[in-house]
Amino acid sequence: MIRFLIKGILRDKNRSLLPVVIVSIGVLLTVFLSGYIRGVMGDMIDLTARFQTGHLKVMSKAYADNQDQMPNDLALVDLSRLLQELKQDNPKYDWKPRIHFGGLVDVPGPGGETRSQGPGTGLAFDLLSPGSSEIDRLNIQNSLVRGALPATPGEALLSEDFAQKLGVQPGETITFFGSTMNGAMAFRNFTVSGTVKFGSAAMDRGTLIADLGDAQDMLDMDNSAGEIVGYHNAGAYEDEDARSLAAHFNKNHADGDEFEPVMQTLGQQNNMGAMLQYTDHMAAIFVGIFVFAMSLVLWNTGLLGGLRRYQEFGIRLALGESKGAIYRSLFTEAVIIGLLGSIAGTTFGVLFCFLLQKYGIDISSVMQDSSMMYPNRLRARMSLDLFVIGFIPGLFSMVLGNLLAGIGIYKRETAQLFKELEV
Repeated sequence: MIRFLIKGILRDKNRSLLPVVIVSIGVLLTVFLSGYIRGVMGDMIDLTARFQTGHLKVMSKAYADNQDQMPNDLALVDLSRLLQELKQDNPKYDWKPRIHFGGLVDVPGPGGETRSQGPGTGLAFDLLSPGSSEIDRLNIQNSLVRGALPATPGEALLSEDFAQKLGVQPGETITFFGSTMNGAMAFRNFTVSGTVKFGSAAMDRGTLIADLGDAQDMLDMDNSAGEIVGYHNAGAYEDEDARSLAAHFNKNHADGDEFEPVMQTLGQQNNMGAMLQYTDHMAAIFVGIFVFAMSLVLWNTGLLGGLRRYQEFGIRLALGESKGAIYRSLFTEAVIIGLLGSIAGTTFGVLFCFLLQKYGIDISSVMQDSSMMYPNRLRARMSLDLFVIGFIPGLFSMVLGNLLAGIGIYKRETAQLFKELEV
Protein backbone atom coordinates (compact mmCIF):
# COMPACT_ATOMS: atom_id res chain seq x y z
CA MET A 1 0.00 0.00 0.00
CA ILE A 2 2.79 2.44 0.93
CA ARG A 3 4.57 1.69 -2.34
CA PHE A 4 1.34 2.37 -4.22
CA LEU A 5 0.86 5.68 -2.37
CA ILE A 6 4.44 6.78 -3.07
CA LYS A 7 3.96 6.13 -6.79
CA GLY A 8 0.73 8.13 -6.73
CA ILE A 9 2.41 11.05 -4.97
CA LEU A 10 5.38 11.11 -7.34
CA ARG A 11 3.26 10.79 -10.49
CA ASP A 12 0.54 13.24 -9.53
CA LYS A 13 2.46 16.52 -9.28
CA ASN A 14 -0.74 18.49 -8.77
CA ARG A 15 -1.35 16.58 -5.56
CA SER A 16 2.17 16.58 -4.09
CA LEU A 17 4.22 19.46 -5.50
CA LEU A 18 2.59 22.39 -3.66
CA PRO A 19 2.51 20.71 -0.20
CA VAL A 20 6.13 19.53 -0.56
CA VAL A 21 7.25 23.04 -1.56
CA ILE A 22 5.38 24.62 1.36
CA VAL A 23 6.78 22.12 3.86
CA SER A 24 10.30 22.54 2.45
CA ILE A 25 10.18 26.34 2.73
CA GLY A 26 8.82 26.20 6.28
CA VAL A 27 11.41 23.65 7.42
CA LEU A 28 14.21 25.60 5.70
CA LEU A 29 13.23 28.78 7.56
CA THR A 30 12.92 26.92 10.86
CA VAL A 31 16.35 25.30 10.58
CA PHE A 32 18.12 28.36 9.20
CA LEU A 33 16.67 30.86 11.69
CA SER A 34 17.36 28.49 14.61
CA GLY A 35 21.00 28.22 13.59
CA TYR A 36 21.21 31.95 12.89
CA ILE A 37 19.76 33.02 16.26
CA ARG A 38 21.90 30.50 18.11
CA GLY A 39 25.03 31.69 16.31
CA VAL A 40 24.49 35.44 16.64
CA MET A 41 23.31 35.34 20.25
CA GLY A 42 25.86 32.70 21.17
CA ASP A 43 28.72 34.77 19.75
CA MET A 44 27.48 37.85 21.56
CA ILE A 45 27.23 35.99 24.89
CA ASP A 46 30.62 34.34 24.40
CA LEU A 47 32.28 37.65 23.49
CA THR A 48 30.78 39.36 26.53
CA ALA A 49 31.82 36.49 28.81
CA ARG A 50 35.42 36.46 27.56
CA PHE A 51 36.04 40.19 27.78
CA GLN A 52 33.66 41.46 30.46
CA THR A 53 31.61 39.18 32.68
CA GLY A 54 33.35 35.81 32.81
CA HIS A 55 31.18 32.84 33.77
CA LEU A 56 31.54 34.13 37.31
CA LYS A 57 32.93 37.42 38.53
CA VAL A 58 34.09 38.47 42.00
CA MET A 59 34.14 42.18 42.91
CA SER A 60 33.73 44.27 46.01
CA LYS A 61 30.11 45.14 46.73
CA ALA A 62 30.77 48.83 46.13
CA TYR A 63 32.59 48.09 42.84
CA ALA A 64 29.71 45.90 41.67
CA ASP A 65 27.25 48.75 42.18
CA ASN A 66 29.35 51.09 40.00
CA GLN A 67 31.29 48.76 37.72
CA ASP A 68 30.36 50.68 34.55
CA GLN A 69 32.50 53.54 35.91
CA MET A 70 35.56 51.26 36.46
CA PRO A 71 35.98 52.53 40.07
CA ASN A 72 39.41 51.13 40.94
CA ASP A 73 39.31 53.03 44.26
CA LEU A 74 36.74 50.37 45.24
CA ALA A 75 38.84 47.45 43.99
CA LEU A 76 39.51 44.15 45.74
CA VAL A 77 42.42 44.15 48.17
CA ASP A 78 44.38 41.23 49.63
CA LEU A 79 44.14 39.68 46.18
CA SER A 80 46.45 36.72 46.75
CA ARG A 81 44.42 35.44 49.73
CA LEU A 82 41.13 35.73 47.84
CA LEU A 83 42.54 33.96 44.78
CA GLN A 84 43.80 31.12 46.95
CA GLU A 85 40.37 30.77 48.55
CA LEU A 86 38.59 30.70 45.19
CA LYS A 87 40.96 28.15 43.67
CA GLN A 88 40.70 25.93 46.73
CA ASP A 89 36.91 26.06 47.07
CA ASN A 90 36.06 26.03 43.34
CA PRO A 91 38.80 24.12 41.48
CA LYS A 92 36.64 23.45 38.41
CA TYR A 93 36.88 27.14 37.52
CA ASP A 94 39.93 29.01 36.23
CA TRP A 95 40.20 32.22 38.28
CA LYS A 96 42.05 35.23 36.86
CA PRO A 97 42.38 38.81 38.17
CA ARG A 98 41.80 41.72 35.80
CA ILE A 99 41.89 45.50 35.94
CA HIS A 100 39.79 47.81 33.79
CA PHE A 101 40.91 51.42 33.65
CA GLY A 102 40.43 54.52 31.54
CA GLY A 103 42.45 57.58 30.69
CA LEU A 104 44.26 59.48 27.98
CA VAL A 105 46.74 57.93 25.55
CA ASP A 106 49.34 60.43 24.35
CA VAL A 107 51.78 59.93 21.46
CA PRO A 108 54.92 62.11 21.76
CA GLY A 109 56.55 63.65 18.71
CA PRO A 110 60.30 63.90 17.91
CA GLY A 111 60.81 66.82 20.28
CA GLY A 112 58.68 65.39 23.06
CA GLU A 113 55.62 67.47 22.21
CA THR A 114 52.24 65.78 21.74
CA ARG A 115 51.84 64.39 18.24
CA SER A 116 48.39 62.90 18.77
CA GLN A 117 46.24 61.75 21.66
CA GLY A 118 42.87 60.21 22.41
CA PRO A 119 40.80 58.70 25.23
CA GLY A 120 41.43 55.02 25.74
CA THR A 121 40.05 52.13 27.76
CA GLY A 122 42.61 49.87 29.39
CA LEU A 123 42.40 46.15 30.09
CA ALA A 124 45.09 44.47 32.18
CA PHE A 125 45.48 40.73 32.73
CA ASP A 126 48.21 38.13 32.89
CA LEU A 127 50.09 38.63 29.63
CA LEU A 128 53.65 37.67 30.49
CA SER A 129 53.35 34.36 32.35
CA PRO A 130 54.38 31.40 30.17
CA GLY A 131 51.30 29.53 28.95
CA SER A 132 48.85 32.12 30.27
CA SER A 133 45.29 30.90 29.70
CA GLU A 134 44.15 34.50 29.24
CA ILE A 135 46.00 34.83 25.92
CA ASP A 136 44.13 31.86 24.45
CA ARG A 137 40.83 32.81 26.09
CA LEU A 138 40.86 36.32 24.61
CA ASN A 139 42.27 35.02 21.31
CA ILE A 140 45.09 37.56 21.47
CA GLN A 141 47.52 35.63 19.28
CA ASN A 142 45.03 35.20 16.43
CA SER A 143 43.87 38.80 16.79
CA LEU A 144 47.34 40.25 16.12
CA VAL A 145 47.44 42.50 13.08
CA ARG A 146 50.95 43.95 13.36
CA GLY A 147 53.91 43.38 15.65
CA ALA A 148 54.06 40.76 18.40
CA LEU A 149 52.76 39.99 21.88
CA PRO A 150 54.37 41.80 24.84
CA ALA A 151 57.45 39.88 25.98
CA THR A 152 58.77 42.14 28.76
CA PRO A 153 57.26 44.56 31.32
CA GLY A 154 56.52 47.99 29.87
CA GLU A 155 55.17 46.66 26.57
CA ALA A 156 51.50 46.94 25.60
CA LEU A 157 49.09 46.28 22.76
CA LEU A 158 46.80 48.79 21.06
CA SER A 159 43.68 48.02 19.08
CA GLU A 160 44.42 48.38 15.36
CA ASP A 161 41.77 51.05 14.76
CA PHE A 162 43.03 53.07 17.73
CA ALA A 163 46.65 52.77 16.58
CA GLN A 164 45.76 53.98 13.08
CA LYS A 165 43.82 56.90 14.54
CA LEU A 166 46.81 57.91 16.65
CA GLY A 167 49.31 57.18 13.89
CA VAL A 168 51.30 54.74 16.05
CA GLN A 169 53.53 51.99 14.72
CA PRO A 170 54.77 48.91 16.64
CA GLY A 171 57.99 49.81 18.47
CA GLU A 172 56.96 53.39 19.22
CA THR A 173 56.36 54.78 22.70
CA ILE A 174 53.06 56.03 24.07
CA THR A 175 52.20 57.61 27.43
CA PHE A 176 49.10 56.74 29.41
CA PHE A 177 47.59 59.33 31.78
CA GLY A 178 44.97 58.37 34.35
CA SER A 179 44.32 58.21 38.09
CA THR A 180 45.59 55.75 40.66
CA MET A 181 43.59 53.67 43.11
CA ASN A 182 44.14 56.39 45.70
CA GLY A 183 43.02 59.24 43.43
CA ALA A 184 46.48 60.53 42.54
CA MET A 185 47.63 61.19 39.00
CA ALA A 186 49.02 58.16 37.17
CA PHE A 187 51.18 58.15 34.08
CA ARG A 188 53.40 55.56 32.46
CA ASN A 189 55.27 55.05 29.21
CA PHE A 190 54.53 51.91 27.21
CA THR A 191 56.21 50.53 24.13
CA VAL A 192 53.66 49.39 21.58
CA SER A 193 54.66 45.80 20.81
CA GLY A 194 51.78 45.19 18.39
CA THR A 195 48.21 45.90 17.40
CA VAL A 196 45.12 43.68 17.62
CA LYS A 197 41.66 43.56 16.08
CA PHE A 198 38.97 41.62 17.94
CA GLY A 199 36.05 42.08 15.54
CA SER A 200 34.00 44.09 18.03
CA ALA A 201 33.56 47.84 17.60
CA ALA A 202 33.45 48.37 21.37
CA MET A 203 36.90 46.78 21.78
CA ASP A 204 38.52 47.96 18.55
CA ARG A 205 37.66 51.62 18.90
CA GLY A 206 40.11 52.57 21.67
CA THR A 207 41.64 49.75 23.73
CA LEU A 208 45.04 49.48 25.40
CA ILE A 209 46.03 46.04 26.70
CA ALA A 210 48.77 45.79 29.32
CA ASP A 211 50.15 43.17 31.68
CA LEU A 212 48.52 42.99 35.11
CA GLY A 213 51.79 43.73 36.89
CA ASP A 214 52.35 46.92 34.88
CA ALA A 215 48.81 48.12 35.60
CA GLN A 216 49.14 47.36 39.33
CA ASP A 217 52.38 49.34 39.46
CA MET A 218 50.95 52.25 37.45
CA LEU A 219 47.69 52.48 39.43
CA ASP A 220 49.17 51.84 42.93
CA MET A 221 47.19 48.60 43.13
CA ASP A 222 49.77 46.30 44.70
CA ASN A 223 48.08 42.95 45.49
CA SER A 224 44.79 44.43 44.27
CA ALA A 225 42.54 44.08 41.23
CA GLY A 226 39.23 45.47 40.10
CA GLU A 227 37.74 42.02 39.58
CA ILE A 228 38.43 38.30 39.46
CA VAL A 229 36.76 36.40 36.61
CA GLY A 230 36.16 32.66 36.63
CA TYR A 231 35.70 30.37 33.63
CA HIS A 232 34.46 26.81 33.81
CA ASN A 233 37.22 24.40 32.88
CA ALA A 234 34.84 22.62 30.48
CA GLY A 235 34.58 25.86 28.49
CA ALA A 236 30.78 26.15 28.54
CA TYR A 237 28.71 28.30 30.87
CA GLU A 238 26.50 26.27 33.23
CA ASP A 239 23.91 28.56 34.76
CA GLU A 240 22.66 26.31 37.56
CA ASP A 241 26.15 25.44 38.74
CA ALA A 242 27.25 29.09 38.56
CA ARG A 243 24.22 30.24 40.56
CA SER A 244 24.86 27.62 43.21
CA LEU A 245 28.51 28.63 43.64
CA ALA A 246 27.65 32.34 43.70
CA ALA A 247 24.97 31.84 46.36
CA HIS A 248 27.34 29.79 48.54
CA PHE A 249 30.16 32.33 48.17
CA ASN A 250 27.93 35.33 48.92
CA LYS A 251 26.50 33.57 51.97
CA ASN A 252 30.01 33.12 53.39
CA HIS A 253 30.86 36.80 52.78
CA ALA A 254 27.66 38.48 53.94
CA ASP A 255 28.90 40.76 56.71
CA GLY A 256 27.56 44.06 55.31
CA ASP A 257 30.97 45.62 54.57
CA GLU A 258 30.88 47.47 51.22
CA PHE A 259 34.40 46.25 50.45
CA GLU A 260 33.50 42.61 51.11
CA PRO A 261 33.72 40.49 47.92
CA VAL A 262 30.54 39.52 46.10
CA MET A 263 30.19 36.95 43.30
CA GLN A 264 27.91 37.40 40.29
CA THR A 265 27.11 34.97 37.50
CA LEU A 266 27.16 35.80 33.80
CA GLY A 267 23.35 35.89 33.82
CA GLN A 268 23.32 38.48 36.62
CA GLN A 269 25.46 40.98 34.72
CA ASN A 270 24.75 43.32 31.79
CA ASN A 271 21.17 41.99 31.46
CA MET A 272 22.62 38.73 30.15
CA GLY A 273 20.06 36.62 32.05
CA ALA A 274 17.29 37.71 29.69
CA MET A 275 19.60 37.12 26.73
CA LEU A 276 20.33 33.56 27.88
CA GLN A 277 16.63 32.79 28.29
CA TYR A 278 15.89 34.37 24.93
CA THR A 279 18.51 32.23 23.20
CA ASP A 280 17.31 29.03 24.89
CA HIS A 281 13.68 29.56 23.92
CA MET A 282 14.03 30.95 20.41
CA ALA A 283 14.27 27.54 18.72
CA ALA A 284 11.06 26.39 20.42
CA ILE A 285 9.35 29.67 19.51
CA PHE A 286 10.32 29.33 15.85
CA VAL A 287 9.10 25.73 15.73
CA GLY A 288 5.77 26.70 17.33
CA ILE A 289 5.23 29.64 14.96
CA PHE A 290 5.96 27.63 11.85
CA VAL A 291 3.89 24.64 12.99
CA PHE A 292 0.90 26.93 13.50
CA ALA A 293 1.39 28.93 10.29
CA MET A 294 2.17 25.91 8.13
CA SER A 295 -0.77 23.96 9.58
CA LEU A 296 -3.15 26.72 8.51
CA VAL A 297 -1.62 26.85 5.02
CA LEU A 298 -1.58 23.07 4.63
CA TRP A 299 -5.10 22.81 5.97
CA ASN A 300 -6.27 25.11 3.19
CA THR A 301 -4.09 23.22 0.72
CA GLY A 302 -5.65 19.99 1.92
CA LEU A 303 -9.14 21.40 1.56
CA LEU A 304 -8.40 22.47 -2.01
CA GLY A 305 -6.88 19.09 -2.72
CA GLY A 306 -9.87 17.40 -1.12
CA LEU A 307 -12.25 19.31 -3.35
CA ARG A 308 -10.23 18.32 -6.39
CA ARG A 309 -10.23 14.70 -5.21
CA TYR A 310 -13.91 14.75 -4.23
CA GLN A 311 -14.86 12.47 -7.08
CA GLU A 312 -11.93 10.14 -6.36
CA PHE A 313 -13.07 9.67 -2.77
CA GLY A 314 -16.62 9.10 -3.98
CA ILE A 315 -15.53 6.38 -6.41
CA ARG A 316 -13.47 4.67 -3.71
CA LEU A 317 -16.42 4.73 -1.35
CA ALA A 318 -18.74 3.40 -4.07
CA LEU A 319 -16.34 0.53 -4.69
CA GLY A 320 -16.70 -0.47 -1.05
CA GLU A 321 -13.63 1.09 0.57
CA SER A 322 -14.40 2.27 4.07
CA LYS A 323 -14.16 5.87 5.13
CA GLY A 324 -11.60 4.89 7.77
CA ALA A 325 -9.36 3.25 5.17
CA ILE A 326 -9.46 6.37 2.97
CA TYR A 327 -8.72 8.56 5.98
CA ARG A 328 -5.75 6.35 6.96
CA SER A 329 -4.38 6.47 3.42
CA LEU A 330 -4.66 10.27 3.53
CA PHE A 331 -2.71 10.21 6.80
CA THR A 332 -0.01 8.02 5.23
CA GLU A 333 0.25 10.34 2.24
CA ALA A 334 0.68 13.29 4.63
CA VAL A 335 3.51 11.49 6.44
CA ILE A 336 5.29 10.71 3.15
CA ILE A 337 4.90 14.27 1.83
CA GLY A 338 5.99 15.66 5.21
CA LEU A 339 9.11 13.48 5.17
CA LEU A 340 10.00 14.51 1.62
CA GLY A 341 9.52 18.21 2.40
CA SER A 342 11.37 17.94 5.72
CA ILE A 343 14.36 16.21 4.14
CA ALA A 344 14.59 18.82 1.37
CA GLY A 345 14.09 21.78 3.75
CA THR A 346 16.55 20.43 6.32
CA THR A 347 19.18 19.85 3.62
CA PHE A 348 19.01 23.40 2.33
CA GLY A 349 18.60 24.91 5.81
CA VAL A 350 21.71 23.15 7.13
CA LEU A 351 23.61 24.11 3.98
CA PHE A 352 22.75 27.80 4.43
CA CYS A 353 23.71 27.62 8.13
CA PHE A 354 27.05 26.07 7.20
CA LEU A 355 27.77 28.80 4.65
CA LEU A 356 26.79 31.55 7.10
CA GLN A 357 28.93 29.97 9.81
CA LYS A 358 31.94 29.76 7.50
CA TYR A 359 31.75 33.13 5.77
CA GLY A 360 29.44 35.25 7.94
CA ILE A 361 27.94 38.65 7.12
CA ASP A 362 30.14 41.68 7.72
CA ILE A 363 28.23 44.39 9.67
CA SER A 364 31.27 46.38 10.81
CA SER A 365 30.08 49.51 9.00
CA VAL A 366 26.84 49.45 10.99
CA MET A 367 28.54 48.79 14.37
CA GLN A 368 31.25 51.49 14.18
CA ASP A 369 29.67 53.68 16.87
CA SER A 370 28.27 50.85 18.98
CA SER A 371 29.31 50.47 22.62
CA MET A 372 27.86 46.95 22.85
CA MET A 373 30.01 43.83 22.93
CA TYR A 374 28.75 42.64 19.58
CA PRO A 375 30.65 40.74 16.85
CA ASN A 376 31.32 42.59 13.61
CA ARG A 377 30.47 39.51 11.56
CA LEU A 378 27.18 37.67 11.93
CA ARG A 379 27.52 33.90 11.86
CA ALA A 380 25.19 30.96 12.29
CA ARG A 381 26.13 28.04 14.51
CA MET A 382 25.93 24.43 13.39
CA SER A 383 24.69 21.81 15.85
CA LEU A 384 23.36 18.26 15.62
CA ASP A 385 19.81 19.24 16.57
CA LEU A 386 19.51 21.28 13.37
CA PHE A 387 19.30 17.97 11.49
CA VAL A 388 16.15 16.96 13.37
CA ILE A 389 14.46 20.17 14.49
CA GLY A 390 12.93 20.78 11.06
CA PHE A 391 11.06 17.46 11.09
CA ILE A 392 8.87 18.70 13.95
CA PRO A 393 7.06 21.40 11.96
CA GLY A 394 7.49 19.52 8.69
CA LEU A 395 5.74 16.33 9.78
CA PHE A 396 3.40 17.71 12.41
CA SER A 397 1.97 20.55 10.35
CA MET A 398 1.52 18.41 7.24
CA VAL A 399 -0.22 15.63 9.15
CA LEU A 400 -2.35 18.06 11.15
CA GLY A 401 -3.40 19.97 8.04
CA ASN A 402 -4.39 16.82 6.16
CA LEU A 403 -6.19 15.29 9.12
CA LEU A 404 -8.26 18.45 9.50
CA ALA A 405 -8.98 18.57 5.77
CA GLY A 406 -9.75 14.83 5.69
CA ILE A 407 -12.64 15.21 8.09
CA GLY A 408 -14.69 16.02 4.99
CA ILE A 409 -14.44 12.33 3.99
CA TYR A 410 -16.72 11.36 6.86
CA LYS A 411 -19.28 13.91 5.68
CA ARG A 412 -19.80 12.10 2.40
CA GLU A 413 -23.26 10.57 2.02
CA THR A 414 -23.15 7.22 0.25
CA ALA A 415 -26.70 7.76 -1.02
CA GLN A 416 -25.48 10.71 -3.13
CA LEU A 417 -22.55 8.89 -4.74
CA PHE A 418 -24.37 7.39 -7.73
CA LYS A 419 -26.03 10.70 -8.53
CA GLU A 420 -22.60 12.36 -8.54
CA LEU A 421 -21.10 9.62 -10.66
CA GLU A 422 -23.93 9.89 -13.20
CA VAL A 423 -23.08 13.56 -13.62
